[in-house]
Amino acid sequence: MTDKTVQGDLPGKTADYRGFLKNNIRDYGMLMSLVVIMAFFEVVTNGTLLKPLNLTNLVLQNSYIVIMALGMLLVIVAGHIDLSVGSVVGLVGALAAVLMVKFGLHYIPAFFLCLMVGGAIGALQGYFVAYVKIPSFIVTLGGMLVFRGLTLAVLQGQSIGPFPAEFQKLSSGFIPDPLGGETLRLTSVVIGVLLAAALFLASARTRLAQQRHGVEEEPFPLYLAKNGLFAAMIVYFSYLLSTYKGLPNVLIIMFALILLYTFVTNRTTIGRRIYALGGNEKAAKLSGIRTERLTFLTFVNMGVLAGLAGLIFAARLNTATPKAGLSFELDVIAACFIGGASASGGVGKVLGAVIGALVMGVMNNGMSILGIGIDYQQVIKGLVLVAAVFFDVYNKNKG
Repeated sequence: MTDKTVQGDLPGKTADYRGFLKNNIRDYGMLMSLVVIMAFFEVVTNGTLLKPLNLTNLVLQNSYIVIMALGMLLVIVAGHIDLSVGSVVGLVGALAAVLMVKFGLHYIPAFFLCLMVGGAIGALQGYFVAYVKIPSFIVTLGGMLVFRGLTLAVLQGQSIGPFPAEFQKLSSGFIPDPLGGETLRLTSVVIGVLLAAALFLASARTRLAQQRHGVEEEPFPLYLAKNGLFAAMIVYFSYLLSTYKGLPNVLIIMFALILLYTFVTNRTTIGRRIYALGGNEKAAKLSGIRTERLTFLTFVNMGVLAGLAGLIFAARLNTATPKAGLSFELDVIAACFIGGASASGGVGKVLGAVIGALVMGVMNNGMSILGIGIDYQQVIKGLVLVAAVFFDVYNKNKG
């Protein structure tokens, strides 16, 4: 009797697994792609990729891309694009250098003033897109040129630095270790374990909420495998970083923003309205959503995050240069599309954008270690981006 029951259940369970994987192929596909890419470069670089020093550099080199990808995701989900973020990074870094180095302004008020400037830039562009109805591609393309020109004007064609030591810690500082580990930064290990546990508990709460409301949930083995893999990776990477200097300050900032934006997109009214806006703007407007205001706010948010990225990038270089942020917009937009965001709007997840940014970062880092020239790196990244968008369009047409 038991054997018959088991045999009778297997086809149904297999169908459930296949159906769920088919409907969520983006999420699982990108996660597995990241794991495979990391394993590939770990092997071909003879273990260099996952060395603590290189991991630290990987975090520092890609933190600002991840941060901007969070804002770009909301812009893309809302059905728009922002081509000016790289130029905003350069302009905000230049402004920070002038305020702190030339005028001697304390780094804390200078920091918030620069974030306000980033928000103002986003508000200006958001106004033209939302209320004047100029396509975002045109507005932000113009913004890319304008803000790059203003960066050159502010810096007068020269690099300005160095920044105050306290400001440099924004990007180059590390979490203190009050637990006093000699060869291992114990505080960083504890933070990694706590963060992994917090993410696992948050996913468990989400799963319980789905069960209560009768929402389709992933099969338990898949849920356990996915979240267990995330938790294990966080703990393992925390351990590796702890054998060097510990967790970088910017990594904590990045994680906090990821958690915040995951909460906003999954649990708040404004998050659901952004997805409704990108899915069908006319329907969203008829349902009472103030679509213009929502579009405006997504660009303001993008401007603030681009400003924060500009400050982090400037702190890492310890100088503001006229070419800072050049082509950053391409990596940020590519991260969102590779992570599963739809070019037509309405689709995309925070975790997907983060994974997309990590894929780009690991590829850049791995190819640099292998000595692949920047020319071929650009070719490979372009092919990966086109393949990701092709995959999205193919699945949409097939569905």
